[in-house]
Amino acid sequence: MKILEITNVDFALYHFLHPLMRRLRADGHDVVGACAAGPLLAPVRADGFRVEAVAMARSFSPVAQARAVWALVRLIRRERPDIVHAHMPISGLLARLAAWLCGVPCVAYTCHGFLFNQPGPVWRRMLALVLEWLAGRVTDIYLTVSHEEARDARRLGIHRRATAIGNGRDGTLFRPDAATRDRVRAELGVGQGDVVIFAVSRLVRHKGYPELLAAMRDVPDAVLWVAGERLPTDHGPDMAVLMTQAQAELGPWLRCLGYRADVADLMTAADIFVLPSHFEGLPMTVIEAMLCGLPVVGSDIRGIREQIVTGRTGYLVPAGNATALAAALGRLVRSADLRHAMGAAGRARALAMFSQDAVLARTCALLVQGARRRQGCESWPPIS
Repeated sequence: MKILEITNVDFALYHFLHPLMRRLRADGHDVVGACAAGPLLAPVRADGFRVEAVAMARSFSPVAQARAVWALVRLIRRERPDIVHAHMPISGLLARLAAWLCGVPCVAYTCHGFLFNQPGPVWRRMLALVLEWLAGRVTDIYLTVSHEEARDARRLGIHRRATAIGNGRDGTLFRPDAATRDRVRAELGVGQGDVVIFAVSRLVRHKGYPELLAAMRDVPDAVLWVAGERLPTDHGPDMAVLMTQAQAELGPWLRCLGYRADVADLMTAADIFVLPSHFEGLPMTVIEAMLCGLPVVGSDIRGIREQIVTGRTGYLVPAGNATALAAALGRLVRSADLRHAMGAAGRARALAMFSQDAVLARTCALLVQGARRRQGCESWPPIS
C-alpha cells in the first residue's frame, strides 16, 4: 500500500515518525512523509524517503489553516495514497479534513495528546474538543499513545474504537554504558562524584522550566543539564531568556546545551532525569531515560503516570509544584543506592513495556488491518 505520513514540523517527523516509516517500508509499503520544511528532514531524506514540504501552521489562524488544508488536498490528490496517517493535534485535524475531502480510502490518526486536555482558556479547550469530535467522524483508525487518552476518546464519543498503541524506544541504542559515561562527563567538565540531573525537551513554558529552576535552588550539590531549543513555531514566553537569568544565579551548576543529537550519550552520563511538564502524550524522553537506567522525576499527569511507578522507578510530583519537585530530586541526589535501584527497575520496566519493535509492529498491524477492512468499500478511481 501507499501510506502518506503527515505531521506538523520536521522535529516530529524525524524523532517520532521516522522509525515507523522505516518499519512500514521494511514491510513492503510505499511511504511518503509530509510536514513543514526544516533541517531535520535531511537525515530522513538521506535514508531514502521522499518528504514533501507543506506550509503547516501550529495555530488556530483560519487563514493559515485554510492554506495548509488546500496544500494537503493538492498533495493527496497527486499522491493518491491508500492510507493517510495523521499525527499531532492541529496537523492531525487538517490532514484528516483534507483526506476526507479527497475521498482517501482509509484515514488514520495517532493522538499524541489532546489539545482539550492542555491548560488554557475554557473556550479554546471546548473548541478543541468539538473539532476533535468532528474529526473522529471521518477517522477509520484511531490510535493514541497513552491508555488514558484512548479511554478519553471512547468516553467522550470521539471514536468508539480508539486503541492505545504506546510509545517505544530502542533498548540497544538507549542503555547504560560506562565508557560513554566517562567520556561525556569529562567533555562537559563534570567529576565522577558529581550528581547530574538531566532535562531534555523544547524550551517552552508547559515543559515546567520555571518550576525546575526554582526547585534547583533548593537542591544543593547537583548539576542541571538542559538540552533542547525553542522551535520557530513555538508560542509563549521564551524559556531561553529564563535560562540565561538562571545561569547568572546558579553559575556552573546549570549547563544549557542547546539542541543535541547525542541525547542517548548525555542520558548515559547523567544520574537523574526530570520532566516537570504540565502536558504530555506519552513522552519518549522518559522511556529513553528509563532505558538508560536513570530514575525519573516527572509530573503526575496523563502519559507520565503510565510510565513512572512512583517510589519504585522514580517519583511523580504535582505539576507546577516546585517544592515537591525539589524534595523528590533531593532524595535522589542524596542517595546513590536509591538512584541505582530505581534506575535498574526503570530499565526493566521500559524493556518490558516500551519496546520500539513491539510498538511499531502493533501500529503497522493496526494500519494494515484497518485498511483491509476498507478494501472493497472505497478506492481511488482509475486515472483517466
